[in-house]
Amino acid sequence: MSTCPVNIIVVTYNAQPRLAKLLAGLQSQSQDNEILIIDSSSTDSTSGIAAGHGVRILTIRQSDFDHGGTRNLGIEQTSAEFIVFMTQDTICADEHAVAELIRPLREDENIAAVYGRQTACDDASVFARHLRLFNYPETSYVRGLDDRKKYGIKTAFLSNSFAAYRTSVLREIGGFKSGLIFGEDTFAAAKILLKGKKIAYAADAKVFHSHNYTPRQEFKRYFDMGVFHKCENWLLREFGKAERHGSRYAKSEIKFLLKQRKIYLLPEFILRIIMKYLGYKLGTQYAYLPKSINRLCSMNPAWWDKKIT
Repeated sequence: MSTCPVNIIVVTYNAQPRLAKLLAGLQSQSQDNEILIIDSSSTDSTSGIAAGHGVRILTIRQSDFDHGGTRNLGIEQTSAEFIVFMTQDTICADEHAVAELIRPLREDENIAAVYGRQTACDDASVFARHLRLFNYPETSYVRGLDDRKKYGIKTAFLSNSFAAYRTSVLREIGGFKSGLIFGEDTFAAAKILLKGKKIAYAADAKVFHSHNYTPRQEFKRYFDMGVFHKCENWLLREFGKAERHGSRYAKSEIKFLLKQRKIYLLPEFILRIIMKYLGYKLGTQYAYLPKSINRLCSMNPAWWDKKIT
């Protein structure tokens, strides 16, 4: 069990393409840390790369992977004061990323979780770059429950691609909820806020992380978001609906395309907006659809085989 003040948990599956760079970046951090890889029985060289970097690896069956439950295994493995979660496709931008991420936790006991700034990778599309700029601004901030009046569901925004938690508070809320299609980070963030604690965004804690989703993938991601919000509808009751955020995002993306002189991409922008809207709305109606359709529409088809109700 970790005795280091910061324990970093990386959840992996066939992480060979970027894992060596991720681990090298973590091992060169100015903040001392211990790294645990939780791997879902990768079929590539993930285990060998982890072993080559001298980090601990915990292997689970691929069928046992669960966004919340698998991360809870990491919580069980540590006695560290702070726990950092990262995904396999995230790379630290500099040697101070982890130190800057946990800085708000050290400076304010009321802050229980922090997420860092995700910057688009070099190969990011214009849509991927805008998403990162919109969700991860240059200015840090701290939010509490009272901020839901202004920010709605965005008050509970948090990304486990690069996030740190005060371990004691994470345990107090019962860790991450198991069985979610995704959104275990949002679920935890909401529970933390309802507990009276705060969440911080650390703009100086920077990593490279982005996805070049196709319109079809956008549909699937938003379908899953609709499923998540329907399954956990208390989130929208407590914090507010997501439509207002979607309107702000659409206006921001139009301005970004015009600024980048990419006006010829406006038809694709419209297609993406339609796909997101349709995906989300259909996801909220998943209970009325056959499992075969839900699997087809989802980015997480294996989840539907586990879902009982």
